[in-house]
Amino acid sequence: MHRRVLALWLVSSLLLWATPSRAVDPFEIQVYDGTANAPGSPGLEQHLNYVASGRRQVTDPPELSSAHQTHWTLEPSFGVLPFWELGGYFQTSLRPDGTFDYAGVKVRSKFVTPPSWDEHVRLGVNLELSLLPEHYDRDRWATEIRPIVAWENASWLFVANPIIDMSLAGGGWSDGPTFQPATMALYKVGTVASFGLEYYGNFGPLSGFVPLRSQEHYIYEVANLLAISHFELNAGVGEGLTDGSNALVVKLIVGYVWEREPAAPMGPSEAMHAK
Repeated sequence: MHRRVLALWLVSSLLLWATPSRAVDPFEIQVYDGTANAPGSPGLEQHLNYVASGRRQVTDPPELSSAHQTHWTLEPSFGVLPFWELGGYFQTSLRPDGTFDYAGVKVRSKFVTPPSWDEHVRLGVNLELSLLPEHYDRDRWATEIRPIVAWENASWLFVANPIIDMSLAGGGWSDGPTFQPATMALYKVGTVASFGLEYYGNFGPLSGFVPLRSQEHYIYEVANLLAISHFELNAGVGEGLTDGSNALVVKLIVGYVWEREPAAPMGPSEAMHAK
């Protein structure tokens, strides 16, 4: 009898115990769709999100609770080749007490199939390195590998990013890589707008997922403006589905890409002078 009680206590303790792991990125809430800036074209995005109702209990000191934080992230990008884009992030946070805080930097390199590769399918991978203050990441150094699979036609867009995230220092290093998938399904209303759902999750270390109640899972209802060429507008409201998630998050992404105009073909006389 005593052995059964002891066994039940041990099992329940293991089920309630959760290895701390890097949270779903609260600064860049975005699914990568397999597109990239054209060669020589710079771009700029502004990410803004607010944790309207979040977890107040701090599980990974010295990280701060994300409840009622407002996050601003500036993301410049540049197309190097038809299949290669470079980018970076400069992150800031407005805390509930009114403190405006530097929240870290990230650099990334994205490789995608060029536009001519397939009419409907896009593949790619984004590689990222981050250095954040310990108030926003207990381990500070981390890396992300984000595979990209997308399918699109005139009416629909489906995307999956099965992300592998890994701390490069601290306790997260011993935890190993974590699985943080993101997916998106959008219905397009002509070339005017699109509406749909985005999903973001964090299952915990690949070596052993944390209990479901400690995992993070979010569903965002989103809308995108498509009517303005080279301009991006994405807005969404996200609900957390587990105890380990923030209950309500709102987000906005505004961006623009300055596409380089293709060089006009030279006339015969211009071609003679160019030789």
